[in-house]
Amino acid sequence: MAINLKAKETLIQVGELKGKYRYVLSTELYNKLPESKVIKEAALRSGVSRGVMQACWDAAGEVIKAWSTEGHSVAIPGLGTMRFGVRAKSVATVGEVAGSLITTRRVIFTPNVDIKDELQRTPIQITCIDRNGKVVKNVTSGDGGNVEDPDKDPNGGGTNGGSDNTEGGGSGNTEGGGSGNTEGGGTSGGDAGGDVGL
Repeated sequence: MAINLKAKETLIQVGELKGKYRYVLSTELYNKLPESKVIKEAALRSGVSRGVMQACWDAAGEVIKAWSTEGHSVAIPGLGTMRFGVRAKSVATVGEVAGSLITTRRVIFTPNVDIKDELQRTPIQITCIDRNGKVVKNVTSGDGGNVEDPDKDPNGGGTNGGSDNTEGGGSGNTEGGGSGNTEGGGTSGGDAGGDVGL
C-alpha cells in the first residue's frame, strides 16, 4: 500500500509567482467508501450482525456529536480524538474582542500513536505530470516520514491558540492541489490570528 500523489505543472494565478509554471503536489483522490461498505466490513471482522453494527455506529456518532458540541475532546475508538475549534483573528485590546474575530469553524482530529505510526511507515508515490497532461516522472518518497501534530501551531508556536499565526499564506505552495494559498502557515496575506480549541 502507498499514498499516491501527483505533481502537476500548474500556472500560478496569484502571488509573487503569478504567471509562472510550478509543479504543485496534491493527493490523488480515491473513491469515497460508503458507510454501508464500512459497516459490512466491520460486521464481518467482528462477527456481529450488520444490524447490530449499524446500531452501534449510529449511537457512537450521536455520542461524539453531542459531546463535541459541549466542548469535549472525544475519543474515537482505535483512531484518536476529535474536537471542535475555530480559526480567529487576534486583536490588541479587550474592547476589540467580538464574535466577528472568528474566521472559520473547524473539526480538529488528533490521530492516536498507532495511526501516526502507520502513516509514518506508508510509502508515498509521486506521479509528475507536465502542463500537457503527459507523465514525465515517477518518484518514491525519501522524506523523513514526519507526521504533523494538529495540536501544535503550524509555525511551531504553541498549542490551541498559544501563539499567533498567519492564516492565508504565501503563494506557490498548496494543500490539496489548488494554486496559491496555504492555510495556516504562509507569510503573506490573510489575517493574523491563531487556532482556538473549544
